[in-house]
Amino acid sequence: MPRDIPVGNGTLLVAFDERYRIRDIYFPFVGKENHSEGHPFRFGVWVDGLFSWVSDDGWSRDLRYQTETLVTEVRLISDALALELVCHDTVDQRENIFLRRIEVHNRAATARAVRLFFHQDFYISETEVGDTAYFDPDTLAIIHYKGQRYFLISTDAPEGVESFATGRKAFQGAEGTWRDAEDGLLSQSAITEGSVDSTIGRTIQLAPHSTAVIHYWIAAGTSYHEVARLNALVRTRTPQALLERTRNYWRAWVNKNELDFGDLPSEIVELFKRSLLIIRTQIDNGGAILAANDSDVVIRATDHYSYMWPRDGALVAHALDLAGYSNLTRSFFDFCGRIITEQGYFLQKYAPDGSLASSWHAWWDPHRRERLAPIQEDETALVLWALWQHYDQFRDIEFIRALYEKLIIRAADFLDDFRDPATGLPRPSWNLWEDRRGIHTFTCATVFGALHAAARFAELFGEIERATRYREAAVQVRDGMRRHLFRAEAGRFARALMYRADGAWEPDMTVDASLFGLFRFGVFAPASAEVRATMRAVEEALWVQTEVGGVARYQGDGYMRVADGLPGNPWFICTLWLADYKIALAQTADELRAALDLLMWVVRRALPSGVLAEQVHPLTGAPLSVSPLTWSHATFVSTVISYLRRLENMKRCATCGRPAFQFDRRARRSSRWIEIKTEVET
Repeated sequence: MPRDIPVGNGTLLVAFDERYRIRDIYFPFVGKENHSEGHPFRFGVWVDGLFSWVSDDGWSRDLRYQTETLVTEVRLISDALALELVCHDTVDQRENIFLRRIEVHNRAATARAVRLFFHQDFYISETEVGDTAYFDPDTLAIIHYKGQRYFLISTDAPEGVESFATGRKAFQGAEGTWRDAEDGLLSQSAITEGSVDSTIGRTIQLAPHSTAVIHYWIAAGTSYHEVARLNALVRTRTPQALLERTRNYWRAWVNKNELDFGDLPSEIVELFKRSLLIIRTQIDNGGAILAANDSDVVIRATDHYSYMWPRDGALVAHALDLAGYSNLTRSFFDFCGRIITEQGYFLQKYAPDGSLASSWHAWWDPHRRERLAPIQEDETALVLWALWQHYDQFRDIEFIRALYEKLIIRAADFLDDFRDPATGLPRPSWNLWEDRRGIHTFTCATVFGALHAAARFAELFGEIERATRYREAAVQVRDGMRRHLFRAEAGRFARALMYRADGAWEPDMTVDASLFGLFRFGVFAPASAEVRATMRAVEEALWVQTEVGGVARYQGDGYMRVADGLPGNPWFICTLWLADYKIALAQTADELRAALDLLMWVVRRALPSGVLAEQVHPLTGAPLSVSPLTWSHATFVSTVISYLRRLENMKRCATCGRPAFQFDRRARRSSRWIEIKTEVET
């Protein structure tokens, strides 16, 4: 079930499922310590002797965000209860407080008492063992705690929590206090320890066809005093004022660079801004960029995506740099400087606190009885490549100086050394899809880009000999790709060289969307014959021939396959890579329009909230795998920027030859000057 409308502030992240149940609560790291473990927090209504949870089938639900914010706009309608609820959820942009505003609309012609019930099912520190839930008479709130994790729950009623129940759950047949709510009354049990949950209630009186507003909140902290302080803050400042300041902050944040979107349709602009906001929810304030935070994946994989893959992180950071959010990317690169190994590479993935995460990359080959490098080399290369792109845009040389030896030189020396002297190519490692070891075209392309980046850094700091060595290594990688990975008999590049049992290497000619790396990282020109032939094969072999469309990862992709006779499920990132190629080739507005069609394909496949999953169902278009996938949103952002840059190059002043359109704020000033100057000259 996709995670829709996530809200967060970089320390506290709250995610909902499609039925508007809170399912994931991460604190104090985004992606680490999920204090619900995927169990639902229910929200219900009792009126006229009838009870219903808003997640029940009798409700219609529309889950969206308010425009340009991380404040939700959720509409819930029950014809049977003659009620409409409009909810706005957010996490305060400064404090660790989840806020919910509820407008209750009475659609009946009679006066009614409506009782709202809020259920909390905490698994503090990811286990139900040893939790406590109790009513606190000092704050007039329910508090769940264990160790250094506290969660306070309350409403804006003058008496605080009006009615409540604490109780056992998932133990000796006990389902939880949410069952207690279904008769419209709560037991008022004041404390329970062990495997516990809680429910609170609030009654409002409604005249015929009238509306009332209430607020509910959860404060998260590491001590009783912290959550008590936050509770007092909400009551003093009012929940509505906190919601307003958060709404205003995110509107300012997403519009701070005042981009000119040229001729892009409004739907693309809206998803661009939504993607930036969703990306921000998936970034921990300590610098880790998380792949996804959707605990449902644990059911099928016994693990999750709440990790920092350096590959995903580097590409997301690059997109953020393009969009002008260098403060976030500096934190990411600093994080990378702290976790890189002494040998100069990154391991597969990391927790948001920098500790090493779970992995399936072996350190030892029991058949050949030899040590293996347990890495995806592209992850190390991409961080180095993205760091140069960052510096080239922002020129923050003092920041780079701090990373030069511990990250840049260490990684570049590894990439240079980790090559086969006979071919010039990188030694075998895992591919970007993490499903096979070999010498991969995508990996080689990223290593080329990284070594060129390292050479530029070395030149920047006056180390000419080192720069020459890195540049020569990059040339050797490119020459090796041309000799060994380009297959003249097919007229295109193989995706990899794979090790055979007899010790030889053979080309893997599977068409793979990651072959876009040939031009993306500057190895070969996008208009070169070999790249054209390779990308033609990608489009022809991997476009999903259904009404849904989109580009699959590679031929025969079995990951979450739902239909036979297709190359695989369409992925957002792969479809956008094809758009990137069309942008790179475009010389006219008509040629650029082909990329626009692919951007609109992404818009149509997003959830109504704007959330992008990892992949989509090839027959129904429904989201598949985790959502939101940070990489999907980042790729959309970077592709839109690539489109605007290409558009910039196409529109030039006929008199002076300078760009007549530029998408960033300073350039637009120049653009206006050009237009005025041209009019005067004319």
